[in-house]
Amino acid sequence: MMPVNFDNAATTFPKPECVRRAAADAVRQLGGNAGRGGHALAMKSSAAVYSARETAATFFGAQPENTVFTLNCTHALNMAVQGIMRGGGHMIISCLEHNSVARPAAALASSGRVSLSVAKVYPDDDKTVESFRHLIRRDTKAIVSTLASNVTGQLLPWKRIGELCKENGICFIADGAQACGVVDVKLSDGINILCTAGHKGLYGLTGTGLLISDGRYPIEPIIQGGTGTASADLEQPLLLPEALESGTLNIPGIMSLKAGIEFVSRLGTERIFRHETGICRRFINELVNLPGVTVLRDSTASYVPIVSFTIDGIAPEKAAAKLSEAGYCLRAGYHCAALSHTCLGTENGTIRFAPSVFSRESDAAALADEIKKLLRD
Repeated sequence: MMPVNFDNAATTFPKPECVRRAAADAVRQLGGNAGRGGHALAMKSSAAVYSARETAATFFGAQPENTVFTLNCTHALNMAVQGIMRGGGHMIISCLEHNSVARPAAALASSGRVSLSVAKVYPDDDKTVESFRHLIRRDTKAIVSTLASNVTGQLLPWKRIGELCKENGICFIADGAQACGVVDVKLSDGINILCTAGHKGLYGLTGTGLLISDGRYPIEPIIQGGTGTASADLEQPLLLPEALESGTLNIPGIMSLKAGIEFVSRLGTERIFRHETGICRRFINELVNLPGVTVLRDSTASYVPIVSFTIDGIAPEKAAAKLSEAGYCLRAGYHCAALSHTCLGTENGTIRFAPSVFSRESDAAALADEIKKLLRD
């Protein structure tokens, strides 16, 4: 029997049939190296990749030439953070950042190349915006913020943070890993550089991601190599997308991502959000009155469909292992987000529940029954 996946915040599974078919077709038909050569195979692959670039750009309100394919969201965020901050300056991140933001930021700060501030996030959006505003200095170059916490799912007021950045001439780098595909996200929200995973809410294969820029802030490449353009020069091209796409592209992955974005577009993010939120609501209603269970949500905040909880006296990893034996897959521990747990006061981590468009309320209710059994044992 196939386990029930409630770890879709890590990667969505199962994938839509159209995504599986697109990847298989790419392996069978797209045998050329995109952008490398003028022969028939290379040209066919290049056309397919450009079509995928157009699809992604349209979905996020961007231009195809500013739409870069990456290995994952971590890859995109490292290119954005290090590329924007390479010349030094001050940067601000939120206290709910994933390690894909927190670690490169901390590394730049510890080496003395940048100065770093961490803004506290509150359930109250006004207080969160003021927290960022209070930290802005004359040399602040970038604010980097997740759109939604990968631990609790809390949505940050990213449009207001974007306005704050625009008012102060600051680059806004957004981590959309947990929001894209579930809520409507556009560059017109005030985002200068959007980084996101292809394999989560966009339903592509693992090994896919996107960096999408509005073109306002040049991103200095942190990886140099073959781009298929200006090959006689030893200097890395600076024009997007080639500047940030050194090396052979993951064409089957890119085609799966195109199909995933089309799948999400057909359903609509509002419909997806409503379906997954309903499953989370059912799950929360099953948990809230259980003795010893704490659900990490605040009634005054907004959330994407993620639920983190703890069980008194049972380590998150042990609880998740027991639930896995019962056929349910949940993430336990720190979720690669050390700053978040310091901010939340969850020193032992949490158990995370994250449905997908394919999840069912009945499975969430059955999972809750298994948690009740844990409490009785």
